[in-house]
Amino acid sequence: MNGSTLSHSPVKNAVTSCNGAASSCSTAMMNGGSVNDAIVKPTTTEINHKDKYMECPFYSYEALDAIAKYLRTKTNIRPKVGIIFGSGLNDLASSLKDADVIPYDTIPNFPVSTVAGHAGELVFGRIGEISVMCMKGRFHYYEGYPISKCSMPIRVMKLMGCTHLIATNAAGGLHDDFKVGDIMFINDHINLMGITGTSPLQGPNDPRFGQRFFPMAKAYDKNMLKLAREVARDIGIMKHIKQGVYTCLGGPNYETVAELRMLKTIGVDAVGMSTVHEVVTAVHCEMKVFAFSLITNLCSTSYDDSDEEANHDEVVMVGRQMEGTCRDFVSEFVRRLQLD
Repeated sequence: MNGSTLSHSPVKNAVTSCNGAASSCSTAMMNGGSVNDAIVKPTTTEINHKDKYMECPFYSYEALDAIAKYLRTKTNIRPKVGIIFGSGLNDLASSLKDADVIPYDTIPNFPVSTVAGHAGELVFGRIGEISVMCMKGRFHYYEGYPISKCSMPIRVMKLMGCTHLIATNAAGGLHDDFKVGDIMFINDHINLMGITGTSPLQGPNDPRFGQRFFPMAKAYDKNMLKLAREVARDIGIMKHIKQGVYTCLGGPNYETVAELRMLKTIGVDAVGMSTVHEVVTAVHCEMKVFAFSLITNLCSTSYDDSDEEANHDEVVMVGRQMEGTCRDFVSEFVRRLQLD
């Protein structure tokens, strides 16, 4: 298994479709079948942007547990830390010990990444003595996925045994003191999509994941934030370190000047198109969270500067330029984590 890349699996899909066409794992097993009997693997055609699996927003506990059980058959790693890599920030995965690589399109009921800079693989391995589960590529609302599907892998991480989440992203800097290449530790977020009714937790609540109503005032673990600053100081990257408030917008377009002025007015320091719904899902299932944004472009709030527009190529380029720094930081951070 170590260092292997898996070929296409015949395991079938476990999700119950919105029109009731697919049976859930629990129903199949009640009728005397196995988990595999309940799983219907999407065809290549069904995995594209038009497939019906994008339309079903809810995953049952049983469907997610089936994914976790499948992954356990493909790796001996039992992770304690889940890591999500943002655009261009995939370098850490190549340095894991005892790595098992599982492409998304071989995993039953798993979406696929469609964005440049997102490799589309789960990588299991070790950093020091700590077992990790890494997402090389995440899922975005603008790709056509329901928001609950975008954050579904967090629950799979939880079922695999993860107690901590490290989420990274590429973001535009709004704060006047930010520079391209800075790393902003996220100490809070403004969930604009949630405020307007788009939550990954809409629909029935399964208490096996968490309670229906839960606080978010301490979403970003203060001890992990403290450790992050200690690690940054010790490895000599404090000149790049900032701290602030992040927000996620739906994308895929970048923001207008008027929108950026509004975000700055309400206290946003960096803006992206991910992470917040993942953090909400992680806090719901009682995972401890640390997240940071790599500032890949500066957001202009002046119409006079509108010639300097954001573009995805720039985002990926800056991500790759800073990969080594981010890799060294995350590696040392994970090594020093106190898992309790």
